[in-house]
Formats: sequence, C-alpha cells, structure tokens
Amino acid sequence: MNVIAPPVVTAESIFRDAHTAYRFTPEAVTDEQLAAIYDLARFTPTALNSQPLRVTFVRTPAAKSRLLPLLSATNRDKSASAPVVAILAADTDFHENLPRVAPQTQGAKERFAANEAGRTVMAVNNAWLQAGGFILAVRAIGLDAGPMGGIDAAAIDAEFFPNSSLRTFLVVNIGRAADDGQFPRNPRLGFDEAITLV
Repeated sequence: MNVIAPPVVTAESIFRDAHTAYRFTPEAVTDEQLAAIYDLARFTPTALNSQPLRVTFVRTPAAKSRLLPLLSATNRDKSASAPVVAILAADTDFHENLPRVAPQTQGAKERFAANEAGRTVMAVNNAWLQAGGFILAVRAIGLDAGPMGGIDAAAIDAEFFPNSSLRTFLVVNIGRAADDGQFPRNPRLGFDEAITLV
C-alpha cells in the first residue's frame, strides 16, 4: 500500500486551530490516509521503543454494528457519523518484539516475560503516549479526530480481541468535521497556572 505524503502542516494547524470533532461529513477516509496516520504515529517515543499501541480501524457497517452498542449512549451518534472509528489498544505482549525493536537492551524480553503486572503497566502507559501522537497524526494529514473514553473497554476486548493480549483504552473517531461538528474552543490554562519554574 502506498503511503500518501501528509500535507504541509504547522504548529497552529495541529494544536491551536484543531478541535475535537463530534460530528462528521460522509466523506470517505481512504486506506492511504489510514496508512499515513500510522506512518507518522509510529514515531511517537516509547520506553525501550516498545511500541505497544495496536489500532483497529472500524468502518464497515457490520463492524460498526458490533462496536456502537459498546460505547456510552452519548457517544454512539458521534461514532456512527464518523467514516472510521479507531479502537486503540495496548498490547500487553509487546515484549515479544523487544529483541527486534530494542536490540541494544539485552534480556529485556525475558525480564518482561517474567513480570506480567509490570508489563501491563508499561504497555498501557506507553500506548497512551502513542495515542497522543496518533491524534496529532490524524490532524497532520488534514483530518479531524474525536477521541472518546466513554466506552466499555472490557466488552470491546471480548468482541474484537477475545483471548488476546490486547487491552482497549480509547476510541478515536476520524474524518472531516461537519460544519456544526465542533464546539468553540474552551479555555486552556495559562503558563502561570500550569507551570512551575525551579
């Protein structure tokens, strides 16, 4: 599959101008656009280059009919209007890839194999890091994102990832926001409210 080059973007377009989308136009999102999103998001830094994020792109009517009942009632219409809904999951067996993605760290696979609790924490923490990169990647290729936490994560796991190492933690609606599909920008905390200099 060819990966399309992302459009020229600026910090303004990715951060200040972009808003969470709640309703979308019916314009399709292509395979090439989905590949471009991942091609950017995969460079998000993670501990040990572990890359535990796994993404399932849901876009067929049959797949959406399985997903929508597992979202909170207030979120179903949002996802129904999106051309694509991404299920973001953390792979708790990320350690299997460590010899390839972190070859400089000898014995890492074996250490994590023996520590399921620590491995799960590391998978989820680093997948959340990648989720931020994923949302920015959606914006960077010129689309709009609507991340949502109102989900039944365990039910999504049972429906889409039974008997696997994947643990759902977020869904992200993807497409082009409808004209009335975004709320006005809410206030952000200022530098003097959130930052401490020592």
